Amino acid sequence: MIWFDNVTCTFVKGAGLFDATFEIEKGEFVFVIGPTGAGKTILLKLVYMEIFPEKGKVVVDKYNSSKIKQRQIPLLRRKVGMVFQEFELLSDRNVFENIALPLRVRGEKKREIKSKVYHVLDELDISNKASHYPSELSGGEQQIVSLARAIVKDPIVILADEPTGNLDPVSSFKILTLLEQINKEGTAVIMASHNYNLIKDRGHRFIEVVDGRVSG
Repeated sequence: MIWFDNVTCTFVKGAGLFDATFEIEKGEFVFVIGPTGAGKTILLKLVYMEIFPEKGKVVVDKYNSSKIKQRQIPLLRRKVGMVFQEFELLSDRNVFENIALPLRVRGEKKREIKSKVYHVLDELDISNKASHYPSELSGGEQQIVSLARAIVKDPIVILADEPTGNLDPVSSFKILTLLEQINKEGTAVIMASHNYNLIKDRGHRFIEVVDGRVSG
């Protein structure tokens, strides 16, 4: 489903990925580990095609980084859910509206949006927060809303970039458990983390990134 073929992507000061080759199967749960600055976020951005390789190619579903046209990138991103360390919620919109945003962007009908958003709210047990604004939520609750926004469009993969980085241990465990629950329903998950103690005994595959070199 996701294939990196001899991918090199460099940035200023030599940061990046170098000659990365690996594959992630449909429905797989993978932890991307490594120290800060190792290249974990770059790897996720390559999957999302926010950036592109200088050498090699990234294939996500039917989309190939060496062939994709600009107009196809939004179609790819409909298949990819993003969860960020900083939550990236809109402060002037309530929980319902934040989750509904990707559905509105792709022009779904109001009735369909309402049905899908409340289904996700129920699934993640936050229906009672639908009318709340981000400033009224804890960090853990904001991250659950971010996760809900990612899964409401029914993606084939969730990319979670240090999703527990700003959370306390209890909230971190809850987010990880929710990601595993979503994965069991068939959605692939790629989670970048440097918190090895949180993820070490979960039984999932590890991909390690050290100084831009990928193994695992």
